[in-house]
Amino acid sequence: MQIAMVGLGRMGGAMTRRLMAAGHDCVVYALDAKARDILASEGATAAVSLTDLVEKLQKPRAVWLMLPAGQATEDTVQQLRDLLAPGDAIIDGGNSFYKDDIRRAKALADKGVAYVDCGTSGGIWGLDRGYSMMIGGPPEAVARLDPIFAALAPGFGHIPRTPGRDGQPSTAERGYIHAGPTGAGHFVKMVHNGIEYGLMQAYAEGFNILRNKNSEDLPEDERYTLNLAEIAEVWRRGSVIASWLLDLGAAALVKDGQLSDYSGYVQDSGEGRWTVEAAIEEAAPVDVLSTALYARFRSRKDHTFAERMLSAMRFGFGGHIEGAEAIDPMSPSPQP
Repeated sequence: MQIAMVGLGRMGGAMTRRLMAAGHDCVVYALDAKARDILASEGATAAVSLTDLVEKLQKPRAVWLMLPAGQATEDTVQQLRDLLAPGDAIIDGGNSFYKDDIRRAKALADKGVAYVDCGTSGGIWGLDRGYSMMIGGPPEAVARLDPIFAALAPGFGHIPRTPGRDGQPSTAERGYIHAGPTGAGHFVKMVHNGIEYGLMQAYAEGFNILRNKNSEDLPEDERYTLNLAEIAEVWRRGSVIASWLLDLGAAALVKDGQLSDYSGYVQDSGEGRWTVEAAIEEAAPVDVLSTALYARFRSRKDHTFAERMLSAMRFGFGGHIEGAEAIDPMSPSPQP
């Protein structure tokens, strides 16, 4: 199947490579000519503008956007609205706000262009591991694009089936779902990221307690100098709190037990705030998720080991650099 990719950063470039490896024909565009040229040398067709990109696509066209949420995505959707034709589709694979999806879909509907929102999780490891995708949009458009989603997804793999599931594996078991109408995909991904905030905060606080057990404020016979890298490693193996996030934390600790190359300044990329806002609209309590968000705000004023642990995990899965260069993102990924 032919697909266009707009935005060739850490994820867009890797997704293009995964699609090409599965036999799909990719037309690529980014403002960075070097990024376009590199992928063209690997088999993609490079476009020099959005107009050129659309002209290189066969109808019905499919254009995947892998751009920062906000103005970059907004401007690109507006430009494509004037270039595309009835039957074409735009897939927004970034972390857009779900209410923006609903508004954009309505603006495109009068031209007959489908808008599909696709919450995409996988970070910098997706090229090899695949991407977990949560999709919203018209059923007909989502069905037409299924070969693209199937190629990007991890597949059934070696994960045991959940007890009670039988018959043919669902798409969810292969790593992607059609969550519902427009906006549903990004809404599910938004909550996913809110949960991620809480999980990471729990690990960060726990390791901070372990590290501070040798504090001079404690009685001498109650002080322990604990090996955090070894604790993370043993928890990875058979513990009920094992996870990929713990794997990433363990990888950071084995390289530097003090995480001294990390500043402890932790960004929030928007989804945590939106999750808390959605909870307020629903009157749904989110004690842990809201506290995790506020902890990131506090990290910008006062940095502790817990914040360095958060930074290490964020760098591990997404390559987010917050005053840190401690982990080589191209080193082998620990397996969950």
